[in-house]
Amino acid sequence: MSESSSVIQLECQCNNYPWGRQGKESLAAKYAASTPGGKFKLDESKEYAEMWMGTHPTTPSLILSNGKDLQEHLNANKEKLIGKPILDKFGADLPYLPKILSIAKALPLQIHPDKNLAAKLHKQDPEKFGDTNHKPEIAVALGKFEVFVGWKPLSDIQSLFTSIPVLTSKLLSSPSDTIDKDTLKSIVHKILSLSDEEIKSIYNTLKDTPSSKFPTSPYIPDLLPRLADQYSASDPGSLVALLTMNYLILQKGDAIYVPADGIHAYLSGDIVECMARSDNVLNTGFCPRADRDSVDLFSAALTFSPVGKDECILKPTSSSKGKNGKTTVLAPPMSEFDMLVLELQKGEKETIEKLGGPSIMVVTGGKGTMKTGGEKFEVKEGYVFFVGVGTELDFEADEGLEAHIAFCEA
Repeated sequence: MSESSSVIQLECQCNNYPWGRQGKESLAAKYAASTPGGKFKLDESKEYAEMWMGTHPTTPSLILSNGKDLQEHLNANKEKLIGKPILDKFGADLPYLPKILSIAKALPLQIHPDKNLAAKLHKQDPEKFGDTNHKPEIAVALGKFEVFVGWKPLSDIQSLFTSIPVLTSKLLSSPSDTIDKDTLKSIVHKILSLSDEEIKSIYNTLKDTPSSKFPTSPYIPDLLPRLADQYSASDPGSLVALLTMNYLILQKGDAIYVPADGIHAYLSGDIVECMARSDNVLNTGFCPRADRDSVDLFSAALTFSPVGKDECILKPTSSSKGKNGKTTVLAPPMSEFDMLVLELQKGEKETIEKLGGPSIMVVTGGKGTMKTGGEKFEVKEGYVFFVGVGTELDFEADEGLEAHIAFCEA
C-alpha cells in the first residue's frame, strides 16, 4: 500500500469471550488468521468470540503493510479518506463498528443504553461505560443463526401464562392480569429479582410441563435444558428469553435490526454484526451473578419494541451503488451506517460506485480481484479493507465472491 492509497488492507484482532467458538472452529479466528503476513496466531485451546474491524480503541485495526493504527492514519488524512461531510457530522472517528461473531453458546442477555442513559452512565462510571453513544446494531447471518430478540406478541405471552398456572402465580400480581407493556415490564423485573431457588423451581415446573402447553412457543421444551447446560437452571436469562422474547432461526443472508435499548441475546452461529460506535452494554442473564447489572437499571432502560418477529427482521433491497445489479443494501433506521452486500458468481463483475463516506469491507466468501485507479488487490474470504470516501471499486469473481461493506454517507 502506498501512503496515498485510498484502499487499505487491515489486520484485525479477536477477543476471547467464553461464548465464542474454540480454535479453528471459530470463523472470527479463521478470518483473523487469514490475513497474509499478519501477526495473529490461532491457539486451539482458546475461544475466539469476535473479530473487530475499524477504529474503536478497545480492539483497533492496524494497517497491514506497516502496522500503524488505522485511526492515526485517518487523523492524518481526514479530508482525503473520510471527507468533509462525514467529518462535520461525526468527526474523524468512524461512526460504525463492524465485527465478525462466532457464537458457541448464548451471549449475555443484554441491552445497549440510548444516548441519554449512556451519557449518565459514562459520567457515573467512565471506566465501565467508556463512551456516551448509543448502540443500535444489525446482525447478518453467515449460516444458521439462532437469536432471542425483541418481545413476543403480547397475546402469545398471555396464552403462555394462561396455560401454565405457575407463571401466573409466581410472576403476575393477580391471576386476572391482562398482559400489556406495563405488565411485561413487571414480569421481567420480577424474574430478574427472583432468588436462584425460585428460578430453579419455575424451571423444573416448565421442564415437566407437557409440550402441548406451549402452542405458541413449541421450542421451549428443547431450549430449556440446553440453556441450563450452558449456564444453570437458576439463570434468569432462560426465563426472560423463553417466556417473553422472540426466538428466531435465521439462515444465510437473513438479517435483524436491534434498536437502542432493544433486548437481545445471540444463541449460536456466525454473523457479521455492525453497530453505532460504542462498547456500552447492560447484562442481566446468561452470565455469572457477579457480572449482572442492576435489575432496576436494566428494567428502567428497557423499551418495548420491537414486538413480534416481523418487526425484528431487516430486509435487503436492491442497491443503485452496484452498477451491475449484483449488490443489495441493508439500511437500518439510523444515520451511522448502511451495509452493502456484494454477491458474485464465478466470472461475474460488479462496480461499486463512489460512496459519500468511508467504508470497511470484509470478504465473507470466495475470492477474486478488486481494482481501483491503478491498484489491484487480491480479495479472499477473511480479508478486510478500509476504503476511503469517493473510491470506485471494480470486482471480478474467480470462484464466487461475497463481501459485506459497512459505510456511511452524510
